Amino acid sequence: MRNVSVICPTYNEEKYISNCIESVLAQDYPKEKIEIIFVDGGSNDRTRELIEGYQKKHDNIKLLDNSEKIVPYAMNKGIKEANGDIIIRIDAHSSYPKNYVKILVDNLIKLNADNVGAVCLTQVLNKTNKALAIKEVLSHRFGVGNSLFRTGVDNIQEADTVPFGCFRKDVFSRFGYYDERLARNQDIELNKRIKSGGGKIFLIPDTTCTYYARENYKALAKNNYQNGLWNILTVFYTKNFKSLSIRHFIPLAFILSILVPILFVTIDILFVGLGLLSLSFYLIVMSIISIRVSISKELNFLNVLIAFITLHFSYGIGSLMGLIKLPFIKS
Repeated sequence: MRNVSVICPTYNEEKYISNCIESVLAQDYPKEKIEIIFVDGGSNDRTRELIEGYQKKHDNIKLLDNSEKIVPYAMNKGIKEANGDIIIRIDAHSSYPKNYVKILVDNLIKLNADNVGAVCLTQVLNKTNKALAIKEVLSHRFGVGNSLFRTGVDNIQEADTVPFGCFRKDVFSRFGYYDERLARNQDIELNKRIKSGGGKIFLIPDTTCTYYARENYKALAKNNYQNGLWNILTVFYTKNFKSLSIRHFIPLAFILSILVPILFVTIDILFVGLGLLSLSFYLIVMSIISIRVSISKELNFLNVLIAFITLHFSYGIGSLMGLIKLPFIKS
């Protein structure tokens, strides 16, 4: 059996960290073959205290400091400290079935792959009406586009990116480490780099992980604003549109379809109508979809509609702000 290093960046995750740790400790992979490395960005809640509590009971748990407070720095530090010849990147907002490590490692070797990952199911810890609506939106193709690792697969598929990932450690010497300029999108960018360098990445159906989504509109908006912002900044820093996919820019195109016509109002008032037409069409389509979701999942229609609107607008506005910031960023 291969030695495996499981690496988890953390920052203020007291709500989720125990669930995450328990799921990793419960893996059916040989315990002596797994080390679990947490790289913490200076949490000011009980995250470190909780990890240290598990450390006292399990000598395969390590806790490192992330002075830069961003995920790529944490991952790179963890990888360099890792003893395993296989690296599994996990997220503290998630939990993992007991077969997760074994199935990923077995498929990595069997497929002669550079990275493999599993479908990521969206769930919420507190099953309120609002949280359940957000969960459904983040699992719906009109919420996440054509992202197979969220919508699911029935058989092994070669992929451009996978959530988190199980890597051969030598991948990082061959293709480079995580890009420390990227506070977001670092996983997507790394996977795109592996693919463009001739590496192989597979999405497998035999196991899953569960990601715990934000449970209110404010948290949803904040998270997706940053996602949208970093779509633009990722392209800027990497100088490569192939770092991302077309679906990442659709919310920006929608926001521009509303705002750009307003800029031409001094030429002709009718331009305002174009923006209103785009907004009206969007609201009609999303209302129809929200009705279908609310009926099939027995959810409140308004909760679902607001969740879709919050997701799309925050994401698109984030990307717009990224464009506005570009002239002021030093390359």
